[in-house]
Amino acid sequence: MRIRTDGDYAYRRDAIERAADFYDCNKTKAVVSACDDIPLLVSAARRVLERDDLTDQQRQEIAETLSTRVVSFEVETEISVDR
Repeated sequence: MRIRTDGDYAYRRDAIERAADFYDCNKTKAVVSACDDIPLLVSAARRVLERDDLTDQQRQEIAETLSTRVVSFEVETEISVDR
């Protein structure tokens, strides 16, 4: 697999190099590691946001903190009234 990093895609080189620095490995392993980790991290974040022991404000703050340019977490509160 080849990833274009020329022209308009030059930002990808920086992102891949940051991942390689983060994982302390070569660029190929860094890309694979990031691809493996992201679904796990998103799933873990969702589990945290669904905890019953958090207030709505805490959930909102956590969602804002964990949201990125690509992954966005939103907290919805459902209120129902029965008569």
